[in-house]
Amino acid sequence: MRALRERVPGITGTLIAAIDGLLVVEDLAEGIDPDGLSALAAAGLGLCRRTAIAVDQGMFRHNVIAGSGGYLAVYAIGENGLLAVLGDEGLAIERLHQEAGPTIDHLGATLSAVQPTAS
Repeated sequence: MRALRERVPGITGTLIAAIDGLLVVEDLAEGIDPDGLSALAAAGLGLCRRTAIAVDQGMFRHNVIAGSGGYLAVYAIGENGLLAVLGDEGLAIERLHQEAGPTIDHLGATLSAVQPTAS
């Protein structure tokens, strides 16, 4: 997450969460509730996944919310996780999408490596 933040100007915070909203790790500014953001990002991810299926657009990849003060981008990490990225008004969204791809792949491999296996 730190490398992504260094490569993309305008990122102000990041977090990784499970799809059920459980916070895994965060690097957020003071005043932002990491548990609340994890839960909201997970709910949004679920809605976006269902919408992508309903309109026959394949697997959900990411969603971007543009507000008057900046951005929130939520990326699916495989089937079980998400990456949320907060950015200021100057965040280069296209650059973020380009740089997020390899980060998502790395995080997906890492998260699947630590997933417990069924016995």
